[in-house]
Amino acid sequence: MIAIKGGKVMTITNGVIEEGTIIIKDEKIVSVGKDIDIPVEAEIIDASGKWIMPGLIDAHTHISVMGEPNTMPGLQGDGNEVGDPITPFVSAVDALNPDDEGIKIVREAGFTSVYTGPGSANVIGGTGLSLKLRGETVEEMAYKGSAHMKMALGENPKRVYGVNNKTPKTRMGIAALLRKTLLEAKEYAKNKELAKKDPDKMPKYDIKFESLLKVISGEQKVRIHCHRSDDILTGIRIAEEFNLDYSLEHATEGYKKAKILGEKNVNCVVGPFLMPPAKMEVWDQKLENACILSKAGVKVCLTADGASGTAWLPIHVGLLIARGLPEEEAFKGVTIYPAELLGISDRVGSIEIGKDADIAIFDGHPFSNFTLCCLTMIEGKVYHTDGQLI
Repeated sequence: MIAIKGGKVMTITNGVIEEGTIIIKDEKIVSVGKDIDIPVEAEIIDASGKWIMPGLIDAHTHISVMGEPNTMPGLQGDGNEVGDPITPFVSAVDALNPDDEGIKIVREAGFTSVYTGPGSANVIGGTGLSLKLRGETVEEMAYKGSAHMKMALGENPKRVYGVNNKTPKTRMGIAALLRKTLLEAKEYAKNKELAKKDPDKMPKYDIKFESLLKVISGEQKVRIHCHRSDDILTGIRIAEEFNLDYSLEHATEGYKKAKILGEKNVNCVVGPFLMPPAKMEVWDQKLENACILSKAGVKVCLTADGASGTAWLPIHVGLLIARGLPEEEAFKGVTIYPAELLGISDRVGSIEIGKDADIAIFDGHPFSNFTLCCLTMIEGKVYHTDGQLI
């Protein structure tokens, strides 16, 4: 049993508790509040003067999949299978390296869970998964049933395939190829259903369409890469045509369509935030984007869209607060909102009784560049400490 006491507890869902106490038993939070009696057998962590919050969550990373340390050119990266623009059958599970150094780096910054997956070279790029940042194998790390399908619009598929005189060369081609594939998957699913009564209707097994059955049925979320405002609208249009369960990834020009995104209750994973104008679709990025979307009613998840660079996301969040993002929404953007998006909010994302004891403790405001993470705990086990607390 562990008792964390004396700190400023950011519960996320039930306000702030000054000089609060958290009791942990058997990997779970069993009590949280002020003036709680601490069992005599509890190991005490005195967090007086510190900030305590749920372990941070980044809902869009490429940790381990892209591979670190890397080389120039990047020989270690396994994030894009660029032989074909349609690869729904590949999975980040098979690229994940539990010993990747990025895992330790982001854990030491206070992150306890992330989503990692394929990049955006392909129109349909395969599935990623949600991870606890601990364990010796993928199976130990992964949240069961957490696979999402990656899709991408805009410059990346055009650049990877169009320059080699392959489809897609244009935004029209990307949308058409995506629609074509989803329509074929629906026909494949229809014939499989008909085959239950007439075995002659059974289609020849096709791993591409098998991999999309849960997508077209709405059982599996799709994560649509889109920066420019027209790509954002294309993503919404196609998702609604096929009744997909979707989120928009990056939404860099989301502020231009904030009213639409708010009215439609679209999930947006916004970031990265410090991109140079290296490609045309991010030329109009602005740090006020997250604030504008939030004030339009969008639940904004915040991402660094990287690997070990995820460790710097808290500082980026501070920049967003300075540009109007409400502090409460900023905290939710790296805790409960990504937990909800990833389907893991029953376990993580807030400090509540019954949830996993995934906790980060900071020596100042978590989103200040003067602040360091003092301790990172996952399921009651300390994976990082700077020596101040224990």
